[in-house]
Amino acid sequence: MTTVVRGREEERKRPDGAARAAVFWRYWAASTVSGIGDAVTSVALPLLAVLVLHASAFEVSLVTAASFVSWLLIGLPAGVLVHRLPLRGTQVAMDLVRAVAVASVPLAAALGVLGLPQLIVVALVAGLASVVFDVGNSTFLPSLVGKEELTARNSLTSGTRAATQLGGPSLGGVLVQVLGAAASVVVDAVSYVLSAALMATLPRAAHPAQEEPRRGVGEMIREGWRYVVRHPVIGPCAADATAVNFVCGGLMALTPVFLAGTLDAPPALVGALIATEGLGTLAGAALTPRIVARLGSGRALRRAAVAAPCFAALLPLAGHSAALGLFALGNAGFAGSVVVTSIVTRTYRQTATPPELLPRVMATVRFISWGAIPFGALTGGGAAALWGDRVSLALMAVLCTVSPAVLLASPVRRMRDLA
Repeated sequence: MTTVVRGREEERKRPDGAARAAVFWRYWAASTVSGIGDAVTSVALPLLAVLVLHASAFEVSLVTAASFVSWLLIGLPAGVLVHRLPLRGTQVAMDLVRAVAVASVPLAAALGVLGLPQLIVVALVAGLASVVFDVGNSTFLPSLVGKEELTARNSLTSGTRAATQLGGPSLGGVLVQVLGAAASVVVDAVSYVLSAALMATLPRAAHPAQEEPRRGVGEMIREGWRYVVRHPVIGPCAADATAVNFVCGGLMALTPVFLAGTLDAPPALVGALIATEGLGTLAGAALTPRIVARLGSGRALRRAAVAAPCFAALLPLAGHSAALGLFALGNAGFAGSVVVTSIVTRTYRQTATPPELLPRVMATVRFISWGAIPFGALTGGGAAALWGDRVSLALMAVLCTVSPAVLLASPVRRMRDLA
């Protein structure tokens, strides 16, 4: 009864109509501004390592791995932190931490002391802050909009992220070519400051932890973990996301080196080719509501999972000149397939999970799935050192088939809609 009453009180506190829309758009603007800087840096940091520090594929993979190993370090406690701390203040603080970390890169470059260890440390610190921020963001959205709006709002935020991925890497490639890799990272630092300013204008989110008896961190983590691994839908979807993210980690480490090193593409072209990921994500996000309405969420999830490895197989076939189109097509198609699965499963988690468990469930899924990214990056970088970039890309395409295999071996294979 207490949970029901609390839920009704939270509904009354939530803004409605035009006020709720205005709140959402400020939330959207903060996420978008930060995403633009992230997209610029996703190109600038690897290119800085390759072009300025002359890093190898394995060394670039260390930078990529450091960005995501934070999910293994604090992924599970992050759910408890978000549950206990004031959500808005936590989001602002994480933005400012990332701004300071990223701003140290151009400062060190200007002083002539920038090295690979600093890039790894910056990637790690920014990654730790991003863990808490991302868990908070996923928890924040359901408090700002109604359940009936979640699929559309998740599609919009994913589509916006796609647009930043589309324009950000291209902008990053141009900035690297014009200003240099280190100076271009300033854009990211500024974006975090702007995001913090916008986040500070949002209303305070409901804070259920204030009304609950104090419990141990371990007990709360275990409760979220058990919910995820025992759930007949969320569990297999988390395993699917883990398989996909392992491949994504490998691709993030391999792509800059493959394009700039093996194919000798200039920085601006590297940015444009990486930006095709955003084009695919934008298309996938825009089409997801229609696909789900036509096929059902379960069928949409399965078909997208099967499509992903088919597109990934095109990446190692890319070559010079016109053959670069194969990379663009494969990159866009893979990203579009992945975003459909992401939107469908994230929306299901947000609507099916009890509100008091949501931060810990989101953190657990991110811990499991995003924790695979550094291992994928190191695997891709290690394979490239042994067999070359092209063979490593082919290996990632083969490993991508694990994703549909996981779903087709679970109860999800019989569902028209996730339920």
